[in-house]
This record gives sequence, C-alpha cells and structure tokens, in this order.
Amino acid sequence: MSRSLVTPFLLVLPFAAAAHDIPTDVTVQAFFRPEGSQLHLLVRAPLKAMRDFDFPKRGPGYLDLERANALLPDAATLWVSDAIEVYENDVRLPKPRVVATRASLPSDRSFASYEEARAHVTGPVLPNETEMVWDQALLDILFEYPIQSDRSDFSTHPGLARLGLRVITVLRFLPPTGIVRAFELTGDPGLVRLDPRWHQAALRFVNLGFLHILEGTDHLLFLFCLVIPFRRFRALVPVVTAFTVAHSITLIASAYNLAPDALWFPPLIETLIAISIVYMALENIVGGTTVGRRWMMAFGFGLVHGFGFSFALRQTLQFAGSHLLTSLLSFNIGVELGQLLVLVALIPLLEALFRFAVAERIGTIILSALVAHTGWHWMLERADKLSQFPFQWPALTAALLANVMRWLMVLVFLAGLYWLFGVLKQKTERAMEGKLRQRAGAP
Repeated sequence: MSRSLVTPFLLVLPFAAAAHDIPTDVTVQAFFRPEGSQLHLLVRAPLKAMRDFDFPKRGPGYLDLERANALLPDAATLWVSDAIEVYENDVRLPKPRVVATRASLPSDRSFASYEEARAHVTGPVLPNETEMVWDQALLDILFEYPIQSDRSDFSTHPGLARLGLRVITVLRFLPPTGIVRAFELTGDPGLVRLDPRWHQAALRFVNLGFLHILEGTDHLLFLFCLVIPFRRFRALVPVVTAFTVAHSITLIASAYNLAPDALWFPPLIETLIAISIVYMALENIVGGTTVGRRWMMAFGFGLVHGFGFSFALRQTLQFAGSHLLTSLLSFNIGVELGQLLVLVALIPLLEALFRFAVAERIGTIILSALVAHTGWHWMLERADKLSQFPFQWPALTAALLANVMRWLMVLVFLAGLYWLFGVLKQKTERAMEGKLRQRAGAP
C-alpha cells in the first residue's frame, strides 16, 4: 500500500482520533536560504506538536523509527509547510517540495548552523534500535521552493502558533550577501520581511510608534498633564517639541547600546515615569507655571520617557533590517502623529468642559488630582518592584568610561542647544519690543 493511502487510513483509526495534549512551550528553528533558482527552508520542530499523528512506538514508549519514518513527510506537510506562507517580491510561492525528513535526538546540536543542519537532515537516518522517547524526538525537515532569483525580496508568514500554547520561532535568513538576519518570533507575528527595504521598515515603525503612544497609558497621562494648563496649539508647540526631541535622544542612544543594561534599570525608568506624571499633575494643581518652565520640564522628563519607549522596541528592532536609524526616526514620527491625534481630541474637549461644565481653575485641580492619584499608586507599585533589585555600582572599566564620555558629550550638546534657544528667544523678544515701540511712536 502506498504512503499516500497509509496516512489517511491511520488518521481515521480510533486510537488516532484522540489528539495528544497540546504542548505548552514549543520552540521551532528555521533557516531560509535562497540559492540560484531555489529557496531552501530547513525546519526543526518537536515531534509531539504533530498532534494528529499517532506515531508507532515500541517498548516503554520509544519511537519505532523504521515505521515512523514513513509518516514524517506527511506530518511535515500538514503541520509545517501548510502553515508557512513564503513570498517572493510580494507574490506567494507555491507549496514546497519535501526534500528530506528525519527524526532526531533531543541532544542533537546540528541546527547551530545552516551547513550542519542541512548535512544532518540529508544524512543517514537513525537506526531503528535507537532508544528515543517519542515525545522527546525532534522532526527535522528540508523544504525546497522554486524562485525567480536569489536576489529577490523575500518575506514569510510563519503561522506556526497552532503547534503549542506558546510558540517561539527562531528564524535565520541567509541571503547571498552573507549578512545573516536573525529573528525571534512569538506566536503568530504576521508578515515578516526577511530583508526589508528602508521604506518598508519605516512604514512598519511609524505604525508601531503610532499604536504605542495610543496604547501607553502612562505616556498619555503625562501628555494630558502637559495639555491641561495650555490649551492652545501655539503655546503647546515648544512643549511638545521639547518632549519629542528629548525622548528621541534617549531612544536612539538606548538602541545603540549606550544605556545601562543592569536589571534594575527598566524598573527605575518605569518608576521615574510615574514620578513625572505625579510631578506634572501637582504642578498643575499649584498653578503659576509658564510655557518656558513647562517646556524645560517636558524636555527633562522626555529623556526618561525615551528610555521607556526603548523597552517597548527591544523585540521589534529585529524587523528593522539594516535600517536601524531610519526605523528609530520613523518610530518617533509615529509617536508624534499619535500625540497630535491626542491633542486634536483633548483640546476641544477641555475647552468645552471648562466653558460649560466647570470653572477652569477648579476643573484643572480636579483633573490633575485624579491623574496624581493614579500616578501615585503606579509610583508606589513600581518603587516596590525596584526595591527588589540590589543596586551595585558598576565596575570601573574602559567601556564604562567610554559610555560616560559619550553621555557627557550629549549633555554638552544639549546645553549648547539650550543656550542657543535662549539667545534666539531673547533676540526675538527684543525684535518684537522694537516693533511695538516703532508702532507706538508712529503718528
């Protein structure tokens, strides 16, 4: 009986109807390598994730390799290649050909590199007497796709989330240029461009920045506190610009590994973000703040919020390809677009609230008090988490000194910008005063 007839027969057997338990954690390893007119895809996945197959066993649960090998190509097609979409220049490729399959021991380390993995998959299979517990076995597969050119733009949608409750796909793309692109994807990541062009990376990160500011409650509350006293776009321009410039500086610095990598640093930043919300809310309650003071505070706290943005980007920077700076700037553009949307919605609402519902001063105090209350609870919770990390002064090394020098240079640059802004502001004010005097003295 042929293999194509054997597999359906096995699937309808009563013992195969009851699916195996869904694995909790599944790790899939994959290599994409275009070569000439073919795209080779190497995949390693746990055999127990192929739940519709009841693989033959012997003894105390050992995999019967001789009989199981006939089922491996069908399992590879049903559970792997049917779930993976591959595109060349945005055109979906046809289903791949299964070149080779084999079961491997959990101790096998051949997927450390593409060359080792391919030699292993296409090499001799394990002898039938190998004692390998079936639910610890690994399924290794070599697929082959027909392509137009190995220089094309490739993308993939690895829909392997159904293999387990939590699926991590470690994917490496090896183009002819020799630059390896590595990805660590959780669940169903959607379409992944393996070597994106600059405009593709930019579009993705603009979208990420826009969604992040709308989903980031703490950033929105901080922006809300900035807006309450100054509900005119002209007055808010220097404030929002200062916040933008500041968080752009620390976001880019963090992406280029200039930020501390200690475990206590993220909870410290989260605590400082909560403190910034409480401070701005209290400043609104006390009153008397000016635009000049507000933009300086926005700049200072913006440096802190930039590190917060960088934490959200840690997992997504893998999609930037070779366009790191472009992606970071695009993320900031997305953040600004989100902030503008929030301002467009907030300013008319606040104007209507203070005109028809409550006096401006009382309304400012009430709204700021509610924000301060929320920020205060966040601050206590985050400070408690921060206290669980013992602080240790970093060792005095050449790398630390280089980092300190870089940040000192940044601070000097910022101080120069501040001085230049002050000089320009004074000249502008003098020019305005001169014009007013001329107009006052004119007949």
